[in-house]
Amino acid sequence: MSNTPSFGLNAPQREAVKYMDGPCLVLAGAGSGKTRVITQKIAHLIEDCGYEPKHIAALTFTNKAALEMQERIAKLLKQPKLAKHLTVSTFHSLGVQILRREAREVGLKDRFSIMDSDDCFSIVQDLAVTTDKQKVRRIQNTMSLWKNGMVDPDVAVHQAKDEEEAQAARIYRSYVATLSSYQAVDFDDLIRLPVQLFRDKEDVRDKWQRKLRYLLVDEYQDTNTCQYELVKLLVTGLGKKPLFTAVGDDDQAIYAWRGATIENLKTLQVDFPDLRVIKLEQNYRSTTRILQAANAVIANNPKLFEKSLWSEHGQGDPIKVLAMADEEQEADQVAMMLSAHRFDRRAKFSDFAILYRGNHQARVLEKALRRERIPYVMSGGQSFFDRAEIKDIISYLRLVANSDDDPAFIRAVTTPRRGVGQSTLEVLGAFAGQWQCSLFEAVFKGGIEAKLAERQLTPLRGFCDFINQLGARASKPGEAAGEVLEDMMKEINYESYLYDAFDERQAKGKWQNVLDFTGWLKEKGTGGREGADAEKSLLDLTQMVALMSMLEGRDEEPDAVRMSTLHASKGLEFPHVFLIGVEEGILPHKGDPDAPVETLAARIEEERRLMYVGITRAQRSLHITWCKNRKRSRESMHCDMSRFIKEMKLDEGDAAPTDAETITPRNRLDNIKALLQKPKAA
Repeated sequence: MSNTPSFGLNAPQREAVKYMDGPCLVLAGAGSGKTRVITQKIAHLIEDCGYEPKHIAALTFTNKAALEMQERIAKLLKQPKLAKHLTVSTFHSLGVQILRREAREVGLKDRFSIMDSDDCFSIVQDLAVTTDKQKVRRIQNTMSLWKNGMVDPDVAVHQAKDEEEAQAARIYRSYVATLSSYQAVDFDDLIRLPVQLFRDKEDVRDKWQRKLRYLLVDEYQDTNTCQYELVKLLVTGLGKKPLFTAVGDDDQAIYAWRGATIENLKTLQVDFPDLRVIKLEQNYRSTTRILQAANAVIANNPKLFEKSLWSEHGQGDPIKVLAMADEEQEADQVAMMLSAHRFDRRAKFSDFAILYRGNHQARVLEKALRRERIPYVMSGGQSFFDRAEIKDIISYLRLVANSDDDPAFIRAVTTPRRGVGQSTLEVLGAFAGQWQCSLFEAVFKGGIEAKLAERQLTPLRGFCDFINQLGARASKPGEAAGEVLEDMMKEINYESYLYDAFDERQAKGKWQNVLDFTGWLKEKGTGGREGADAEKSLLDLTQMVALMSMLEGRDEEPDAVRMSTLHASKGLEFPHVFLIGVEEGILPHKGDPDAPVETLAARIEEERRLMYVGITRAQRSLHITWCKNRKRSRESMHCDMSRFIKEMKLDEGDAAPTDAETITPRNRLDNIKALLQKPKAA
């Protein structure tokens, strides 16, 4: 390998990089260097095997992972610019690319719209005729699972197990028809529609197979039925030798609740009998004690592939297991132990993570950390730009900037309500699809009068006239953005809408968010407090907001403790980890006690994999806590230590006493004084 030096890879990694004789599955244990294998293999394909970058695709599950992968590949190549010609993306981004090029093949206009979850929520809520948000979310989730499982509406209706599922299936049928009439797709369609297209039209499939000649799939264990079908359709064909490398770990399959299926690992061996399986078992992250505990836990699951992680990092610190009286003591003690541990190790706050099964466990911890003045950040927190009320206002700005933005049109014209209902939008959408134009343009197109009654058309045209007036002012030189924004807010009367739609406390909070947002925009429009920038038009501000919402969260990580659910922690690593609430009913989660035995068994196996993920996030030290009592519905309930702690098979010297030694402010101060007198650790 010309630019993939053997000294940077161990023997199994080298084998995985160089294997080119057919389909390959790389079983990459936690911390075993899977990204290194993928990036080195792409460099090998380009520089040693003669592949053009445009014929290689690497698929993963997050934009962040795709960006990091592309950057690492560029550093490996002799000509870094070649990395720009690769397809390194999420499954959904590849789906967008396919649909943009093949829109007409699937009955969409060239400028079809992609609806986000909030847009789709409104459609489902209207179809379900309910204000019960939890019910709407359940229906959305059920429909998503059907789409990811390639179940069409008619089959869903036929297979419904009870009335609630039958209602969801009927809504599913109407929902699919509504999106079609809007000339729009949702997130799940970005993969489902390309799969349907490749199944139905061999010439289109053949074109994409010639374009993408070698496929690499990261986190393969997280694929759902639809994603696996897309992979299979891209790599198999008449006379075509399947060429792909899938990288994954059956022990880290933790997303069944969102449609991922571990069965895809079994199916891969059936569909590709010549599959080469290569195991990466050397861990470059954790100490031996941590890996022994992880191996012991996961050994209790039935195995698709036998593997055992090992490390050259030495035995490391004993794993501490501590019993707490309740969640209040747990939070206080974790905060104090973390603070003392940081002094002891001369570590940074960002070296520490606190992991838990559910977001509800974070509240009491946040209070304790604030009390101890420990800075923290939370994974998976909601972006300011993702708040519904902010997205409502942004939809108007987006439409002013681009009247062809159909999702913005649908959101703005229906929020607040102005006499434009679902049936009106469906007719308008079908008409726009017929003429291959935007919804906005369709309102003024000749012939629409024959489709919509005057009482339906009048509010539509009134709304569009309002947007046109805003657009004219927004682009006019010298027109202050703040004034245009102020007039827009008065006209749409958004404050009254909030107080009509929500209780007073919610409405007040949402309106304050809107005021903060519009105030910030006005300040930006006048060049900021210092007046350093030239005055910006409303169009300038709209483009700035779009860019900021895309880039938000890409700033440098602060020096703060990371708080995260176990699900959100996958792929991350930290020198020191506190894994809390490890008790029966939380980890493993209690689930539905009336579920069939096989369902219960599968759930426990997935919960065990979640425990395995939590353990293997730790590099140097691991503290595990559980509570003897915990409040549930304001009542104190007795709790039992999780079975997973027993399964870790810790030696007596590796576990702390059953009860935590209470660290008080006084003995903590004494401990810190003693630590500060110690010579600095090597």
